[in-house]
Amino acid sequence: QVQVVESGGGSVQAGGSLKLSCAASGVIYSKCGMGWYRQAPGKDRDFVSSISNDGSTTYADSVKGRFTISQDNAKNTVYLQMNSLETDDTAVYYCTVDSWGIDGTYCLPNYWGQGTQVTVSS
Repeated sequence: QVQVVESGGGSVQAGGSLKLSCAASGVIYSKCGMGWYRQAPGKDRDFVSSISNDGSTTYADSVKGRFTISQDNAKNTVYLQMNSLETDDTAVYYCTVDSWGIDGTYCLPNYWGQGTQVTVSS
């Protein structure tokens, strides 16, 4: 059974920083990377960032230049350093463990954490 546990959320003023952590445990088959999504109240869950096993990173346009994703592959842990936070960053942040699809072409979220709240006040 795979467990995905986020930590590091909290409340911060606009312009501040937070660092989220996520640790995955259990037997993970076909793992290709890890990532972060977020969901603001009344909105859809949106992609934030991902990192592949080999360290390639992807960011949503809204967080480029402000957020940095990193990982410790040996520990199946991923981090999200969030700087210059804005009120629009307020959301529940979810960590994902990504796996290759059946055809091995796409790397997609397969396991999800319970989420951690990030609140940015003005």
